[in-house]
Amino acid sequence: MLVASLCCLLWGSAYPSIKLGYIAFNILPEDIASKYVFAGYRFTLAGMLLLLLSRIVRKQKLQLTKPQWTGLIMLGILQTGLQYMFFYVGVANTTGVKGSIMNATTTFFSVVLAHFIYKNDKLSRNKIVGCLLGFVGVIIVNFHTDLLAFSFSFTGEGFVIIAALVFSVTALYAKRLTATIDVLIITGVSLFVGGLVLTLLGLSLGGRVTHFTLESTSNLIYLALLSSVAFCLWNMLLKYNKVGRVSVYNFLIPVFGALLSALFLGETILELKNLVALLFVSVGIYLVNRVRSVQSSNNTPMK
Repeated sequence: MLVASLCCLLWGSAYPSIKLGYIAFNILPEDIASKYVFAGYRFTLAGMLLLLLSRIVRKQKLQLTKPQWTGLIMLGILQTGLQYMFFYVGVANTTGVKGSIMNATTTFFSVVLAHFIYKNDKLSRNKIVGCLLGFVGVIIVNFHTDLLAFSFSFTGEGFVIIAALVFSVTALYAKRLTATIDVLIITGVSLFVGGLVLTLLGLSLGGRVTHFTLESTSNLIYLALLSSVAFCLWNMLLKYNKVGRVSVYNFLIPVFGALLSALFLGETILELKNLVALLFVSVGIYLVNRVRSVQSSNNTPMK
């Protein structure tokens, strides 16, 4: 619970950090190519940090088989590269409110996919109700009058949903890889490869990130650190826990994002909607994780 919440807190802090990074690097809102380069630098650096940590702390060399290299490269291209290609274009073509809500569909995709892939991670009433409560919490924290006027753009909300689906599928694939490859190496290589893909794509489209100052560089380093820590811990959680139990914590990301954005961008943090949203998400997480407790008590032999 604590590790999953920490991951979501770190990812939530990326919301204001990325906005501040765009300002520090003078990246305009419509400049998608430069955003790709910015994200590419972030993930490439994050991957390098994890691989360096693996080499220094665990004394591990990248001695992998050809199939393992293929799997890691595909994970990097898809989970980091492809996901963020869709995500950045989608966010640029929709409002921040709708983008955040659409991105919360990650949890639904993960829980449903796990139901069909793992025999011990089936859907239940508690899981369904918990996910719905969590989603309501995300809507509450992002509530705006924009939501009252229905509109849907394939290259806007549609791309954000596709990005969420890509992340859910690749997270399941990463869980499979953890059976034979160390989590540090999996996360390091995938972030490094995905970062290179985004950097090369952004540069080929004319994007540039050149305004390096102490402020902008510190921002980039922080984003790289949060990515390396959060993705590594998340993959570790997926290795040892059921996908459904872990994925529901994703609902905390937009809540933490809203709270931290309010704190660092000078907005009101103690709004009633933020507290209500946190309550809904917390109850949803409790219900999903309560399934295990009930099952465990039912399977305990009588003494």
